[in-house]
Amino acid sequence: MDSGAWDERYAAKDLVWGGEPNRWVAREVAEITPARALDLAAGEGRNALWLAARGWRVTAVDFSQVALERGRLRAAELPQEAAERIRWVRADLLEYAPEEGSYELVVVAYLHLPGAQRRRVLRRAAAALAGGGDLLVVGHDSANLTEGTGGPQDPAVLFTAEDVLADLADDPLRTVRAERVRRPVAQEAGPPKEAIDALARLRRAP
Repeated sequence: MDSGAWDERYAAKDLVWGGEPNRWVAREVAEITPARALDLAAGEGRNALWLAARGWRVTAVDFSQVALERGRLRAAELPQEAAERIRWVRADLLEYAPEEGSYELVVVAYLHLPGAQRRRVLRRAAAALAGGGDLLVVGHDSANLTEGTGGPQDPAVLFTAEDVLADLADDPLRTVRAERVRRPVAQEAGPPKEAIDALARLRRAP
């Protein structure tokens, strides 16, 4: 989907992904000392807003202008000092090259691209890490197509934690976590179902 299609999607519904941070982002980042964070494919900013409220200085990047405007509106509801910690950037991640060695945390949550494009984005994301910094990649696992619920239905854009490690095999990052995790998804009727996510967390040496 191009940016125009995502603009339409975001314009059609308030908070497409909800207002709370992704549960895996919140779990993995909760104990990290706030510093500089890069949120790639930030959407309406649910993770960026949560990070800023916890003291992180965040650069939130997305190619949907509508999503970024929604994020700015929600940021205005934060205390001023938290809102001012977020910089909103409109950019296509296939072209965007963040400053190398500049962030203690880089989050890539639910960015689904064909393999070659995913590798390009992830390698640039890894290059943006400062010494001691963490790269956190979360998305719909390949197994979600047959065993889970929701998410893209095109297997070409799904991935596993092992795929992320392979994408970054040439970079001497330490693997902190690489796993398949299950996430409950509320249904309009009936009990929640489970989505299956891929989670990879890697760390650059200090």
